Amino acid sequence: MSDVEMTVFATLSDLAKLVTSDRGLYVRWSSGPLPDLASVSSRDDLTGVQLPGLSANSLDVADWWGDRPVHVWVARRLYDYSHLPHLRGARTRPWVLRGVETGRGPDNEPLVNDVVPLGWIEPSVIEEANEVINSQPGSWGPVCRESTL
Repeated sequence: MSDVEMTVFATLSDLAKLVTSDRGLYVRWSSGPLPDLASVSSRDDLTGVQLPGLSANSLDVADWWGDRPVHVWVARRLYDYSHLPHLRGARTRPWVLRGVETGRGPDNEPLVNDVVPLGWIEPSVIEEANEVINSQPGSWGPVCRESTL
């Protein structure tokens, strides 16, 4: 499947429906499946070590989440890494994939193989996710490594 042919998730609700109906789903922030699937590996930013799979974040709802709203779970998963386009450049976009976890990276993130691209996530979905997270009672911020020194 080429990048052009991929489904586009235009609402948080659409993405939450997918997460409710399927397992083994991940979100990856990159320039897309075409360059990623050429080597199906990531590189550790700190050491430069090549990793055995694509670095991604699971969208699967954890059992402990219980009956809480799936759209809040998905919003949090998107919000946590929404800073990446600002750090890595405008070509970095979120996309959904189905894959098989084959290990963990240096930040304990899943490394996945047997990747099947499912669709792009529209920027408006990220905005919607940010609104959902900002409306929650707790204080939260993205998982960001920008140096404050």
